[in-house]
Amino acid sequence: MATQKKPDLSDPKLRAKLAKGMGHNYYGEPAWPNDLLYVFPIVIMGSFAAIVALAVLDPAMTGEPANPFATPLEILPEWYLYPVFQILRSLPNKLLGVLAMASVPLGLILVPFIENVNKFQNPFRRPVATTVFLFGTFVTLWLGIGAALPLDKSLTLGLF
Repeated sequence: MATQKKPDLSDPKLRAKLAKGMGHNYYGEPAWPNDLLYVFPIVIMGSFAAIVALAVLDPAMTGEPANPFATPLEILPEWYLYPVFQILRSLPNKLLGVLAMASVPLGLILVPFIENVNKFQNPFRRPVATTVFLFGTFVTLWLGIGAALPLDKSLTLGLF
């Protein structure tokens, strides 16, 4: 029989932390069975349902057969590489473009260290990490959409 750690609610330190809004995970709710048995299957089934729905609603087009003797006018990478492709093609100096592309994984490595002392899980209580995430998502989408447009409209997306 598994033992479960119960919080001592008479502890003034724990009560102070609970009053500040620190959730149950702070004082050690076990992952089994609470998360692993109940939450993870819902997340997995939801992700699987979203993937199936996207595959049914917007199937991948195979396109025309490849011609090994004709080079297409515009060669694009796979969709998940559009943002870094846009960085590389919009910067005039290719060394600067490669360094900017290398800064993407370096920036992602630094994200966990931005607010490593913050114990809150609520995104509204982690303003720096939330702002970095939202800004990075916006820039990634902007660059990804711009990569599919001609170079003269790629940075403005043709809006202005």
